[in-house]
Amino acid sequence: MLRQAGGVADSYSIVIPARNEAGGLALLLPRIAAHMPAGTEIIVVNDGSDDSTIDVCASHGVRVLTHAYPKGNGAAIKTGARAARGNILIFMDADGQHQPEDIDDLLALFSQGYDMVVGARQSGSQAGLHRAAANDVFSRFASWMVMQPIADLTSGFRVARATRFRQFLYLLPNGFSYPTTITMSFFRAGYSVGYVPIHSPRRNSGASHIHPLRDGVRFLLIIIKIGTLFSPQRLFLPISAGFFLVGLAYYIYTYLGEGRFTNMSALLFISAIFTFLIGVVSEQISALHYKNIDTVDHDAQ
Repeated sequence: MLRQAGGVADSYSIVIPARNEAGGLALLLPRIAAHMPAGTEIIVVNDGSDDSTIDVCASHGVRVLTHAYPKGNGAAIKTGARAARGNILIFMDADGQHQPEDIDDLLALFSQGYDMVVGARQSGSQAGLHRAAANDVFSRFASWMVMQPIADLTSGFRVARATRFRQFLYLLPNGFSYPTTITMSFFRAGYSVGYVPIHSPRRNSGASHIHPLRDGVRFLLIIIKIGTLFSPQRLFLPISAGFFLVGLAYYIYTYLGEGRFTNMSALLFISAIFTFLIGVVSEQISALHYKNIDTVDHDAQ
């Protein structure tokens, strides 16, 4: 469980959120135990399961934290991160999509000075075409926002320094969009994030808890969350400029054609002003989330 890195002993905690994943855990837990050093802390957060998840965990001697009722993937991650004893956290899914053998690659890059390393799913991984396309859109948009390449915005397979991960627990949603939030928070705080290519096979068992219609709407809101977490002005300024340019073009059109300034032009100009001001206010609010980052990080160390 311990590894010397720059004179400091690192301890590892593997956090696995699980809801009705007894079949996947029965296959995954022995592989983790065989791959990781003896003494590695393995935490399964049982998110209100009604199958034999607890019995499977008990048979493999791992630490189990149980929610009285289902709270969501993000809530399980927060529970595990708070309870973990290691100073380096490893997050994995319980359904077998994340391979224990890939942990070494993530840790190898992490040891080069990164604050968080993410397993980036490659083409042909398990996600359906619609989910892969959505993830690609989100990743490209986020890359534009942070001006850094983001290979996979929504991957739940990641390694992070515990003190820095916990700084943003209050920002994390209880649902499936927690990877987006933590990634953008790390970038905004100036922490380094790296990516390692991985391949995710199909689920070992069980059914996905993602509902296309309900979570599709939520994933659309990720776009707004990306902007507001990192740099609201990079989101709102282009929108404001769009309103202004459309209003200007419409004004020129109506002035040349009818010789007057129309209500629509006025509405578009007002919308441009309001959108710009919302961006300014959002920028200040966003900055408040990170005002104590350096103090908290220094105290933790």
